[in-house]
Amino acid sequence: MDVTLPPPATDSRHEPVAPEAALTPPGLISIDYIEPPAAIAPLVTTLYHFRCDEPVIRDIQPAAIGQVCLFPHGKGELHFADGRRDPNHEVGVLTPLSRATPMVVEGPFHAFGAALTPLGWAALTGLHAGEHRDRLLPAASVLGDAFAETGMTLLNAYRSGTMTGPDCARAVGDFIGRNARPINPRHLDLVVAVGRWLAASFNPDTNDLAGTAGYSARQVQRLVERYFGLPPRALARKYRALRAAALLSAPDLAPEAEAELAEAFFDQPHMIREITHFVGRTPTRLTDPSNPYLAEMIGSRNLRELNT
Repeated sequence: MDVTLPPPATDSRHEPVAPEAALTPPGLISIDYIEPPAAIAPLVTTLYHFRCDEPVIRDIQPAAIGQVCLFPHGKGELHFADGRRDPNHEVGVLTPLSRATPMVVEGPFHAFGAALTPLGWAALTGLHAGEHRDRLLPAASVLGDAFAETGMTLLNAYRSGTMTGPDCARAVGDFIGRNARPINPRHLDLVVAVGRWLAASFNPDTNDLAGTAGYSARQVQRLVERYFGLPPRALARKYRALRAAALLSAPDLAPEAEAELAEAFFDQPHMIREITHFVGRTPTRLTDPSNPYLAEMIGSRNLRELNT
């Protein structure tokens, strides 16, 4: 598919994330997570239905692979680190995020859709994740008019009450299953190997990827960015922060996990900066038991590609 899209945002490492104090309390947010059918499980981490009926909603989207997202209610924007703002198109595609990204929406705000794996992003869109990261785009520009029309049908059904949010999310999953394209088998081997590489250590050695699936170190670097949205070193930083956040959000942190975390980062301020950069919360806020949305977004299901 040939598409012409605006240039992606740059990854401004030191740009501050929106203040946590301004975020909508998680107790006001309701979200259903729906297990994807087995047929699309390699492509989708979770289907979801999000609701918040406050007049203004402020939240932070953790760094993740892309989403297919539909918005029957609520108008707002994602605020990227370079100062650009993308509106939430009614039928949209969120491209892979290189860092946590604040959003502000005039409510009530309802959304449904699918969070993609690296393979799902590639099989559905065919786009280079690194070249198109950090955008919220109209779905027609990425998936074509057919999905835009399907999306509007689902939005109208949701608004009229003839379909529930979970039913609409499942319909998005069905579209993904029907329209995903095969991936080059060697590329598939590389994506699986990268997932294992990321899971093996908090600080995996990029030299260990050389020769993966028969590719040179330079080819591996290019392909990792194509499928995951970041080159290997930055990708390892991102998943270290996400895994650390997942551990810290657990009710009880085992002594062994605490020791592993202590060794993973230079010091505690470094860990806090990295988690804030990629997750958008400080470790203190990660332990809030009333935040099921965040717990799911950084939980084991959304890191499932690391256990391939």
